Amino acid sequence: MLGPMPPILELRNLHVRRGRAAILRGIDWRVEPGQHWAILGANGSGKTSLLKALTGYLSPTTGAISLLGREYGSCDWRDLRLEIGVVTSAFAASIPPAEPALETVVSGKFAQLDLWHRTTPADQAAARRLLQVVELGALADREWGYLSQGERQRVLIARALMARPKLLILDEPCAGLDPVAREHFLGFIEQLARRPRRTSPALVLVTHHVEEITPAFTHALLIRDGTVVAAGERRRALTSATLSAAFGAALRLTRRAGRLQLTVGTS
Repeated sequence: MLGPMPPILELRNLHVRRGRAAILRGIDWRVEPGQHWAILGANGSGKTSLLKALTGYLSPTTGAISLLGREYGSCDWRDLRLEIGVVTSAFAASIPPAEPALETVVSGKFAQLDLWHRTTPADQAAARRLLQVVELGALADREWGYLSQGERQRVLIARALMARPKLLILDEPCAGLDPVAREHFLGFIEQLARRPRRTSPALVLVTHHVEEITPAFTHALLIRDGTVVAAGERRRALTSATLSAAFGAALRLTRRAGRLQLTVGTS
């Protein structure tokens, strides 16, 4: 008889200090199979440092990080990184303008940017299937420099999925999108989140904007000054009170047609 599945991700009393600065302080967070999380916090709250810690680029001072039951520090971080897909606009500057979308997707298998690794027909076939998944099958040969911002974000998602990660982090994926492109992109994210668990990773959306949290996101983590303000089921973790505490201002959260809206002030 199979035992219970381990959490996809678990942080236990995570502290990160650099010199006298406390960057992350006592973070406890657990992502279970079937959950999709949104992470919110103001600029400087610790979101970027948290992502760096998750991907092994910022070592904990104390505490523990485990992925699929394997703990950082007791196994090869390079192998664990392949279980976490990351989509961030920071990658864009490292992708050659003349690189076709297909090659960009294939590069995700090797965790490389500006692909130099020799690929196989199977790699290219897998990349074409993923471009179909992100609804860009017709643009496989389109060069990176001629893709729109929304198309680039979808290509980066396909790239992240190439390694079949168990966790996919979307780091402010709507930055730079116009309102129409943002809605189209969020609709795609909602579809991705609702795919069967066996074919889709758990999603973590990092954002400043509650409007980008679509209904498929089940949980939320709010942080401020490197500490957890609230964490758990979305309806409990995302409230006017918790958001006001996270952003240090009076905020009012409302829901309209299944989507969230945030206004400054309580009146």
